[in-house]
Amino acid sequence: MGETVKINDLMVQSGVKFGTSGARGLADDMTDRVCYAYTAAFIQYLEETGELKGSGAVAVGGDLRASTERIMSAAAKAISDKGYEPECCGSLPAPALANYGLIKDIPTVMVTGSHIPEDRNGIKYTKREGEILKHDEAGIRRQGVTLLEGLFDEKGMFPVEEKPLIPSSEASDLYIDRYLEFFPGNCLNGKKIGVYQHSAVGREDMVTILSGLGAHVTPLGFSESFIPVDTEAIRPEDVEAAGKWSAEYDFDAIVSTDGDSDRPLISDENGKWLRGDVAGILCAAYLKADAVATPISCNSAVEKCGFFKEVYRTRIGSPFVIEAMQQAQAEGAERVVGYEANGGFLIASPIESGGKILSPLPTRDAVILHLAILLLAIEKNITISELVSELPQRFTYSNRLKEFPTEKSSAKIKELYSGNESRDKETIGAIFGEQFGPVASFDTTDGLRITFESDEIVHLRPSGNAPEFRCYNEADTESRAIEMNQICMDIMAAWR
Repeated sequence: MGETVKINDLMVQSGVKFGTSGARGLADDMTDRVCYAYTAAFIQYLEETGELKGSGAVAVGGDLRASTERIMSAAAKAISDKGYEPECCGSLPAPALANYGLIKDIPTVMVTGSHIPEDRNGIKYTKREGEILKHDEAGIRRQGVTLLEGLFDEKGMFPVEEKPLIPSSEASDLYIDRYLEFFPGNCLNGKKIGVYQHSAVGREDMVTILSGLGAHVTPLGFSESFIPVDTEAIRPEDVEAAGKWSAEYDFDAIVSTDGDSDRPLISDENGKWLRGDVAGILCAAYLKADAVATPISCNSAVEKCGFFKEVYRTRIGSPFVIEAMQQAQAEGAERVVGYEANGGFLIASPIESGGKILSPLPTRDAVILHLAILLLAIEKNITISELVSELPQRFTYSNRLKEFPTEKSSAKIKELYSGNESRDKETIGAIFGEQFGPVASFDTTDGLRITFESDEIVHLRPSGNAPEFRCYNEADTESRAIEMNQICMDIMAAWR
């Protein structure tokens, strides 16, 4: 006997909800019961769609958060109880696990909260062909899962601790080999690269790959405790550290990632971190893409540079980028890639070079961006800062207000934009007009993106995976983009 729990109801009861590509919530709210039920629902959905048929393996991995191992065990038990074999891949980058799933033709379950604070965590699910998309999320949410009586205690935890999972290194090894086998040996020979390791799960993989390609690598900033590095809102201490490291070691670049190592950071030779949407243009250019999918929040230099035959603008979130990449392929594009403002880079088409093929990896990846930018600079015989200076000079900057409930930020956007253009221009002019001038146009693809007659941009958007209100700005100079962002953040702070 037992109870049947509907996932839609459990999301409300637990506070652990589905975001753009999985579940996210406070680690304390992600009890064994919640994580077991969500994973069981994922398995049921795959059975419903015919992707799983009663047997086979499902790979499980995670990041380095304190709560991750417990959640991995809960997910593994759900997989086992559903009649499948949980294959533990240990601690590894999210793209490494996804890559393993694609190679082995099996679904995967990645336990990670990505860049958000350690008191939170999440579970990211992928199907055999890659990330779950919006229609898949809806299919998982509508599932009803039967939980056997006595499976959990009154706190929603297993009454007896599960046996430790025994990890295999195969998935990590295949991810490392993906790059060591595709790129020429010693292609980074003579380059001095710092790897800011902090608590990124891929911190050792980055060292292995870069060293294996000939670079002189210096590990930096290793941390036993979790550090929430957000590649879209880089911490002041990380900005300062990169400058100091660059001056001390004379690096050609410093590289890093967020917690689950799917969102990259890369600096120039001066220790200045590149914006993810600028880095994405350079990576796509090195890979000679003919079609690029990227969210509406990303730098407009992607259109202005003229490198690509087609640019597809999307809502923010990798599922939307993936859908646009699929559209590009359906429309005949041969070399299709995508990237996000956080720098995460996705490859939809096989990339051929020197008689070798880099297989598609249509999920956020960090390492490909690191390598592509380093190699593009070598190819052109210039520095990374000079690479950036060759692009059309449009500058973006973003930040976010933490602990800003999604319901409140969404309501504020509705207050600012009603669809009555003359009324909305007047409303927004009263708030921003003194600083930015008259409003030219609106874009509501995702949140509210306001273009002023000066060609400056303010883009307001509730975060999809944390109680945060984000603001993105674009201008003709970096200093102006930063100034605009500070003005906006001060205005937004009064909305709390």
